[in-house]
Amino acid sequence: MKYLFAFILMVFTNCAVAQKWMAELMLGTSGYNGDLTQSALSAKSLGACGSFNVIYQSGSYWSIRTGISYGRISGDDIYNKDESLKSRNLSFKSHVIEWNICGEISVVDPEMYYSYPYFFGGVGLMHFNPYAFNDENNKLFLRPLSTEGQGLIAYPDRKKYSLYQLCIPFGLGWKVKLKNKWEISYEFGYRIVFTDYLDDVSTTYVSLKNLSELVSDEAAAMSYRKQSPFMEEGEARGNSKVKDMYFLTGIKLAIPIGKQKPVKVIQND
Repeated sequence: MKYLFAFILMVFTNCAVAQKWMAELMLGTSGYNGDLTQSALSAKSLGACGSFNVIYQSGSYWSIRTGISYGRISGDDIYNKDESLKSRNLSFKSHVIEWNICGEISVVDPEMYYSYPYFFGGVGLMHFNPYAFNDENNKLFLRPLSTEGQGLIAYPDRKKYSLYQLCIPFGLGWKVKLKNKWEISYEFGYRIVFTDYLDDVSTTYVSLKNLSELVSDEAAAMSYRKQSPFMEEGEARGNSKVKDMYFLTGIKLAIPIGKQKPVKVIQND
């Protein structure tokens, strides 16, 4: 343990040239990848996003940041090239709010270069709430409708999904230092989530009769939106083997905050 402590002390006292706090704002776009998209990056699913972070920079290769992000994600079968998926006629929209804490690792020494790439990764907590519009263009939140039988006594193996989920943010960016000690960067980051219900689509259709009786006629109508009235219970509605994901990307501006104090370097005899 004493050797580990000595190593940590050496890293903090010898590797860091200066420590500083920064406030960072990002504006850009957000998107989603799931049952209602057919590619990792779908231009049709893009929405606006923004984030605010507070960053602690060690003056060495690494920094730590924490903050809140907001994005809009959506998906619609109307944009699917596969006719069988297009006829499914499902869609959704959702606001996503995320808190995260991440570490950044620079590829080169930031004290030596004014422009350099970096990687980041961490953990977060996100909130979503998918909704869609019915044939009368009324906005309906989908989770209470149990569109795939979630939470209904007739389907005990299908639990209600939580609107709060853990996420794993990771990605990369390119940072440029400005003369006034500000920093500007471009960043792209994916979010792994532990649910397949960002879009309220995951498994198979359930009995429309059960949905009508146990929830409402509106639930049955939002569950099965094909033009054809023929449906067999158990027919594929989504793909539960692959979890949904979302991403945030944009331009970031960071400015120093507070007093910037150099770290005292301890010389070892």
